[in-house]
Amino acid sequence: MAARLGRGLIGLSCAIRRQSLIAGLLAFVLFIAGVYGQAPIGFDSRFVLFAQEMLRHGPSVFPTTYGEPYADYSALSTLFIWLLSLPFGTVNSLTAWLPSAVAGAVIVTLMYRLLAPSSVRWAIVSIALLMLTSTFITETRAVSQDLMLAAVAFSVLYLGYAHDHFAAGRRWPLVFILLLLGFGIRGPIGLVVPTGMLCSYYLLDRQWSRLLLFGVLASLLLAACVGLLLWLAEVSGGPAFRQDVIRMQFMGRMDGSEGVSGSLYYFTSSLGNYALAYPLALLALAAAWLSKPRQRGPALRLVQYCAAAGLIVMLGLSIPQAKKARYLLPMLPMAAIIAAYPFQVLHGRVFAWLRVAMQGLWLLIPALLIVLLWVAKRRFPESLTGLTSVMIVLGLLQVAALSRLWLPRWRTEVLAFSAVLAVWSAYALVFEPVERQLYDTRSFSQAAMVRIHEQPAPLVLHGMGKDAKAIKFMVNVEQDLQPLFTETTQALEALKGPAWLMMDHSDYQALQGTPPGALQPVLSGRFDKNDYVLLWLTP
Repeated sequence: MAARLGRGLIGLSCAIRRQSLIAGLLAFVLFIAGVYGQAPIGFDSRFVLFAQEMLRHGPSVFPTTYGEPYADYSALSTLFIWLLSLPFGTVNSLTAWLPSAVAGAVIVTLMYRLLAPSSVRWAIVSIALLMLTSTFITETRAVSQDLMLAAVAFSVLYLGYAHDHFAAGRRWPLVFILLLLGFGIRGPIGLVVPTGMLCSYYLLDRQWSRLLLFGVLASLLLAACVGLLLWLAEVSGGPAFRQDVIRMQFMGRMDGSEGVSGSLYYFTSSLGNYALAYPLALLALAAAWLSKPRQRGPALRLVQYCAAAGLIVMLGLSIPQAKKARYLLPMLPMAAIIAAYPFQVLHGRVFAWLRVAMQGLWLLIPALLIVLLWVAKRRFPESLTGLTSVMIVLGLLQVAALSRLWLPRWRTEVLAFSAVLAVWSAYALVFEPVERQLYDTRSFSQAAMVRIHEQPAPLVLHGMGKDAKAIKFMVNVEQDLQPLFTETTQALEALKGPAWLMMDHSDYQALQGTPPGALQPVLSGRFDKNDYVLLWLTP
């Protein structure tokens, strides 16, 4: 599958290249299966809104909300969605999620190319562990800048490794294009993360001259990009907007004003957020360290490179005060590769135990999901309906897994991907529909807009926040709208009709005894798992 070239390098065969593309394509199909027509919910609603406004008004350097530039992100990821939405004439869940799905497929493709020359089984198990990670699953089925950054960062690391080990070209222009792409997607952190990962490889490999040269060039590129970003911010919105960009993209994440978590947050929370890959990676590293005198060669060296790259990401992202689980996605491919290393090793008792434990868990996953869904159905019969099809799918996958239990050929691969398909089937066919029903915002928003169109008047969003609940309302409005925002009872009482008032039912109850509290709801319903009302303020 791989032919030896000069200087001990390995050239990727056509077979490996073809297989990697097939793996990436199959993963891509799985990532986008059934996404068309789904309503946006949660955090990615803002990115859908960005794309909607761009589709109505044309591209811009910064995305916009309420017709104003938004300081926390540049518009590159929104441009991707805009371009994909142009043929449809509207933004839908497919066009919104496609960039994330492509990013996930790129990671799968490169993981296969990186590992298959050593072991196809290692490559397949690594991909399986990646696709069994809950954070990865949810981010591929959403607008995820962090997953896009993970693809960029892993691509940079792969290019550095491929030159030294696969007889590939240096491809410096492509590396720096990827760094620019990372900055465009995620701001300064989007350039720092892939730079740190490639620098960790050069450091561990003792390539001092390349480390120094690349580090200096990347630093200069970062400074130039930051300067350009701030200049564009001032051109787009003036000095005040430039200060907002500095606060939101730089200082806000560093000083804790955007949220605070402990220094060890990523090291501890990842045990759950990035299971099974992260905890298994820790065990695999411990086993490799204990058996190091017997484990020599390129496979172990690759594990060390991945460990260094993953560690630099975790340490680097631990410096800012603001931390979220999804920020750590660039670490995940390395964790999955390390966690699958026991399937590359032919000896060692601890590695054997890890292999048996993983295979046993994969074997049980379809049955465990069947039991879990059956119990959930009994507790929540009104929410969980039509489970017959998914139960049949899980049952067939369980049979497929059991059929290979006593047959060594392809046993590991069948068990792993039976588990993958079981988890993804349960997520796409059960969890996602229930989640979108519970957190639905489209039904109430569209019903409210019908009332507003029938009797036009300003819309006041009370206690919803311009960058919070209001986004989830605006994403369902198919036109430009400039609502008013109020936070206090005094502000509501100062309003003059006619006007429409939208608020949480609990806020409405708190207004009892005041003039706004005397208004009768024109519309009541569920909005983002809460009860909301629409009130009419007469002239």
